[in-house]
Order: sequence, then C-alpha cells, then structure tokens
Amino acid sequence: MTMGGTADLLLTDARLPWRPGADTVAIAGGRIVAAGAAAEVRDLIGAGTDVRPLEGRTVIPAFQDAHVHPLTGGLEMLRCDLTDVNDRHQILDAVAAYAARNPGGSWITGGGWRMDAFPGGTPLAADLDAIVPDRPAFLPNRDHHGAWVNSRALELAGITAATPDPADGRIERDASGAPSGVLHEGAMRLVQKLVPAPTLDEQVEAMLAAQRHLHALGITAWQDAIVGDYPGTTDPTRVYHELISRGVLTARVRGCLWWRRDRGVEQLDDLLHLRANARPGLALDSVKIMQDGVCENFTAATLAPYLGGHGTGISFFEPGELAEAVTRLHGAGLQVHFHTIGERAVREALDAVAAALNRHGPRDLRHHLAHIQIVHPDDVPRFAELGVAANMQPLWAYNDDQMTELTVPFLGEERATWQYPFAALHRHGTHLAMGSDWPVSSADPILGIHVAVNRTTYRPGADPARHADRPFLPHQRLTLETALRAATLGSAFLNHLDARTGTLDPGKDADLAVLDRDPFALPPEELHTVRVVTTVAAGRIVHDSESGCRAGD
Repeated sequence: MTMGGTADLLLTDARLPWRPGADTVAIAGGRIVAAGAAAEVRDLIGAGTDVRPLEGRTVIPAFQDAHVHPLTGGLEMLRCDLTDVNDRHQILDAVAAYAARNPGGSWITGGGWRMDAFPGGTPLAADLDAIVPDRPAFLPNRDHHGAWVNSRALELAGITAATPDPADGRIERDASGAPSGVLHEGAMRLVQKLVPAPTLDEQVEAMLAAQRHLHALGITAWQDAIVGDYPGTTDPTRVYHELISRGVLTARVRGCLWWRRDRGVEQLDDLLHLRANARPGLALDSVKIMQDGVCENFTAATLAPYLGGHGTGISFFEPGELAEAVTRLHGAGLQVHFHTIGERAVREALDAVAAALNRHGPRDLRHHLAHIQIVHPDDVPRFAELGVAANMQPLWAYNDDQMTELTVPFLGEERATWQYPFAALHRHGTHLAMGSDWPVSSADPILGIHVAVNRTTYRPGADPARHADRPFLPHQRLTLETALRAATLGSAFLNHLDARTGTLDPGKDADLAVLDRDPFALPPEELHTVRVVTTVAAGRIVHDSESGCRAGD
C-alpha cells in the first residue's frame, strides 16, 4: 500500500470474468490490493489515487506469450517487412519499394514472406535478381526455417551446384542441381554468416518497438524462444542487458538458451554459466531444443514418409542423444522448451522426458513441447502422464493455403486428422499454454484465442474457395474459458510466474489488460473483434490507446 493506505490506481465500473460481483481493481505498490465491488474499496481512494472509470469494459489478467521472438520481430518491422503481404506480386513490389527507399544498404534484409505465395512454397533467386541484381538479399520466410536469397548472395557465399547440403539443412535446387534461391534450416547459415550484424543501437530500437507492440496487445511477459546463435536470427542477450541497464525493459522475460546442434552435452557447462550470470529482469532457466523442422519443406520429423516421395524429415538429434541431453538438463534444474512439429519429433521428445524422469524423478521444471502440429493418438495421453505441457500456437490451426496446399496433401488422410489436437490434450488433463511464435504469425493473443475456439480464420470475408471459413478439425475446438486461461495463467505457469501473475487475486503483481468489450458476451465468430485498450505491468500503465501512453517512449 502507499502512504495512508490508499491505492495508486483504481480501475472501476469494470467487468471482471471469474470474479462474480466484482467491478473494481485497486493497485498499490505494483500489486493488486483489492478486487471487488466499488463500495468495498472506496476507502482506498486518496488524494493521489488515479481513478479510471472503465464504463463497463473488461479487466483480465495480462496475456503472456509462451513462445515468441521479439528481437527478430522488431528487426523485421524496421527492415523489409513482408509479414502482412499476401501474394507473390505484392511481395516482389514490397521488396522493390524497400530497395528503392534504402539505396545505400549493402544488403537487403528483413523477411516474413508466406510460403503459400509461391509455387511449391519456394520462390526463385531470379525473382530477386530482377529487383536487386547488384546487392545481396537474405530474406527468411515467416517461419524462419528457410531463407530466400538472390544470385549475388549465392555468389558471395560460394554456393554452387557442387555445394553439398549441410547435415541439418537443404539447398533448394533446380532440375540441373543448381541452387534455385531458397536455403532450408541449417543451410541458411551459409549466407547468413556474411550478413552484417545489426548494431546495438539498431537492436535496442527494434526491441523497444517489439515491446511496445506486445504491450499494445495486452502482453506483459514472454518466453523468448531462442537466446543464442540460430540461423536467420540475432542473439538477443546483449540487447536485453542494455534495456535492463537503461531501465526500459518493462516486460518480464524468460529466455530459452539455444541448445546447439554442433555440440554435445559438454555445452551444458556454458549454459549453466549463462544462467548463473543472468541479469535481474532476464531469467535464463530454460533451454530450447529444436528437434525437427516444418511440414511445408518436409523437414518435420514423421513416423511414416510424406506422400510424394519426400522422406520422413529430419530429427536434429538422434533419440539416444536427445534423451541424454534432456536427462542432463533436467538433472541440472533447467526447463526444456522443445520445438516439435512432426509426430516422430513429438514422440522422441516425450521419450526423452520419460528418460529424464526415470533417472532423476519429477522436478518442478515445467518442460513443454511447442507447436505440436502432428501428435500420434497414442502419444496424446502421455503429455499429462509425464507432466509435459502443451505450448500451443493456435493461429496455425485453420484452413489457410499453407495448410490446404502445402501440408495436408503430403500428410495423407489419416495423419492430417492428428493435427493440433488441443481439445484431446485438454481432455486428458494436459496443461495448456499459448504462444504466438511472432513474427512467424501475429502476436495478437486475441486472434489466437479466436482460432482456438472456432478453428476458422480470423480474417472476415476470407475466400470460401480457399476453405478458410470451413472449420479445421472442429472437434479439437477449445472453449473460450479454456483458451483464455491458456493465454494468461497457462503461459504464466510455463514462465514460472503463476505465483505472482496470471489471475486478479489480491496480493499478486498488477499485470492486467483492459478489453474494449466482454469476450464472453460475444458470439464465438466475433472474438477477433475484441481489442486491448490498456495494459498494466507491475502496476505501471505501459500502454493506453486513448492517452497514447507507450512504454519506452
């Protein structure tokens, strides 16, 4: 409480889901001190209290993103941003416009292009050559599992028909074997190592832009899904430390230390050193293991071959190697954050956790599998049995072109029905959390909730011929309450913040979001229309759409 026992901030005339009869939240010293009826908290109003009538708007716990890449998202916002461009011609026009606006840039960088905008999901170097023949271009796609490059970039990297594919990646080639313009997975490093790294000032600008963007969406905490050296991204550690030093990091951040594919368990000592020397404000208690790629380029690890002769994908770590790594991490008290897309990768990750539990027994580490696109039905109950959480990216669970043209035709009829089994996992008692994987997809948790509840597009008026308005495996829908809890308390649990955040209980830190309307009063198909008006982090207003307040300004 403040001096005199009064509140710093009072949000009144509000709707508070899950707290019947409550219409007021009182905040003091960065914490919720009361959440009840206005008459019960009037004694907390003092001369210095900021009283804000909300006129019936809804107050919920702030969202937390359990899987996001803020620095990458911020850098793309400031560079050649292709995330909201939908077809091939628009993408090429956007690249040309960026090149014209930045004639002095030595490289064309940015990214976020949609695979389904190009035949087979693979654009050509020749397309970029027609726009920027004299400067190298390196443009990761929106899932950052592949990068589009032009001939100048290939030339500088010395990539020819004779260049072998790296063990953890693939060079897309034409019929003659010559590189055609896309580098998958680890092959991205062949060019990325030549791209000038962003300066610290550029990284600070990008991270602050990302933080403002996430706060505007009601997000006050996140799990940064890669902290380390990964192809197509920049290690965010230094910029987080800089923001902490400047006192401008207003989010709660848990960083996932990158488990390198070119090293073994000897790297654990380095990660433990990073954890021990983490700065207050950046928790480094989690480790990211990427076990496979993605379905669209046939690198997601599957139990049976893709249709069309595309193999069974890539397991970046052999099962025994993975089990030993996870066992060592579990024993060292580190949370494991897996990337698992294909059903073989899911099974291998669950087997690895089982091995760790067999060696060391259960510990409160909250291991979790992110993405879980394809889960074999036999493995659905194993999540709850092993205490493994499901880190959902629900925005991927609908019938967009990437699903209907680049995924389902290659999975086969039965396996296609195993995708994103959110409701089945929930029925078995699996802990659900929600992440966006931004900039892979929108960071807006409300849009993710819309898709989780409807299993249809959040874009009104989508072309019915492309099936976006047809529910995708509708039996896997979640209720609004389940989806909303996954995006708030569920993600707070994975971030080890549930004791302090995730609900509006008095005594908890004041992390909350004000919505312009009550989502529980809307038809499910209108959930995407809900907007965040105000975001409060640790009692401080970090976003207010009406006053223009933004953290970091």
